[in-house]
Amino acid sequence: MAVFAQPQVDVLTFEVGGQCYALPSRSVREVLRAVSIVPLPSGPRVVEGIINVRGSVVPVLDIRSRFRLPPKSLEHTDHLVVAWAGRRVVAIRADRAQDVLRIDGAQLEDVAVAIPGAGYVAGVAKLRDGLLLIHDLETFLAEAEATALDAAVATVSSEDSR
Repeated sequence: MAVFAQPQVDVLTFEVGGQCYALPSRSVREVLRAVSIVPLPSGPRVVEGIINVRGSVVPVLDIRSRFRLPPKSLEHTDHLVVAWAGRRVVAIRADRAQDVLRIDGAQLEDVAVAIPGAGYVAGVAKLRDGLLLIHDLETFLAEAEATALDAAVATVSSEDSR
């Protein structure tokens, strides 16, 4: 996803561990208040657990562990950003969802140039109050993690159908 090649990009900003991050708004499905997250013991470490969103099992990706931030207990004020990661619907737990911003293409930096090897980041926006990392959820899970997640969710789904 080359966000830097676009004349403008709309993003949803959210805060995790005192840092501001963003997702392209076209990837965001909805923002929910925190609900209990059910652990997924057989899932990959980067998956915090699963939630039920109107009858669908949705994995919650652990952005804190992926970016080496200290763990934090779920609080009732947290938000869950439900978004598309390719064909998969996932959620990210954020301390809080903030705003939808329209970022001009001139403010966007090609992540391959700015941060070589940053596979989970689609772009960097240079804003007045600092840099904003725009995440690429399609690359958040490594292939092995995605396979392990599919197997773990399939197990849960088959247990629910019994």
